[in-house]
Amino acid sequence: MEIDNPAPPIAGQSPVTLRTLADRLGLHVSTVSRVLHAPPDEQLRAASKATVQRIRALADELGYRPNPHATSLRTRRSNLVGVLVPRLSDIVLATIYEGIEESAAEHGLSTFVTNTRDVPDVQRARTEMVLDRRVDGMIFGDAYVDGAFLDRVAARNVPFVLVSRRAGAHVSVTCDDYAGGRLAAEHLLSLGHRSVAVIAGEPYASTGIDRTAGFVDTFAEAGIEVPTGRIRHSRFDARGGRVAADDLLSTELGGDRPITALFAVNDFAAIGVLGAARDRGLAVGSDLSVVGFNDTPLAAELPIPLTTVRSPMRQMGRRGLELLVRRMQGEPVESERLAPALMVRATTGGAPGRKPGNGGPKAPAR
Repeated sequence: MEIDNPAPPIAGQSPVTLRTLADRLGLHVSTVSRVLHAPPDEQLRAASKATVQRIRALADELGYRPNPHATSLRTRRSNLVGVLVPRLSDIVLATIYEGIEESAAEHGLSTFVTNTRDVPDVQRARTEMVLDRRVDGMIFGDAYVDGAFLDRVAARNVPFVLVSRRAGAHVSVTCDDYAGGRLAAEHLLSLGHRSVAVIAGEPYASTGIDRTAGFVDTFAEAGIEVPTGRIRHSRFDARGGRVAADDLLSTELGGDRPITALFAVNDFAAIGVLGAARDRGLAVGSDLSVVGFNDTPLAAELPIPLTTVRSPMRQMGRRGLELLVRRMQGEPVESERLAPALMVRATTGGAPGRKPGNGGPKAPAR
């Protein structure tokens, strides 16, 4: 039975507990607990609206904070989500994680992140560490496209969702990377470029695989083959892009015409291309066009602003967490691909030698 007259204030500096609040308000501790821990639609079944307001007002005044360990024992849930990424120093992954964290807070969940450096042994060890924390679910941003490791995780009945990369049949939220590769190719085709190359990223990551496939397929539809020798894998960083670009720009391929445009499957690799071009005295945007991918904040602020394909990084993180919450609740969910957008800037221009007014080969209809 609820008592309307609160008990006298409790003196001292001891931690504020449910018992503290109950004694101050003259209520049963179970009533206070249900109001503070139940979902909003269940709180009014535990007490009247006026009592709910009194409990919350006093909890705020005294600075009450729930004990997560006690809550976990009571509900058998930790309200924790573990996130695995190759490296959080990567601005793309950091932005995705911001989206995950924002959405988690809105769902009353806490997150923590760990780096795997894209090394399989480290990935396995970090996964075990995360599972030892008794997480309610996991988000993987470091998936290998074959999905073999994730098959074993799924067999342990751990709810998880992939972000940024896809793997096997596992639920993922990604940019539509294939469509993004097509956007890059269509743009270069519209500028008259026929002699192009691709810096394709790591061979195990779906991001580079799909972006490269979209690019190469679009050129093929326009009747132009991108030779396999002009597709180079590299690390997803500026150093990797520079090494690959140096190799491509210094290699003669069976008498082919010089490369007039390079597509790098992420912005940092594209920045490496800009360095390689500078060292060769090539004017980016006229002698050599360069397209990146992701549209990181740095892309528009470079000395020569970078043409790139914008990936919805933060939204990927938010949607990944939302799908994970639904999986944790037992709901069926499906993978999602979010739309990219082309951002045209100064690093792309007409193919060298193109006659004025000649648009070159037309991009295929979408």
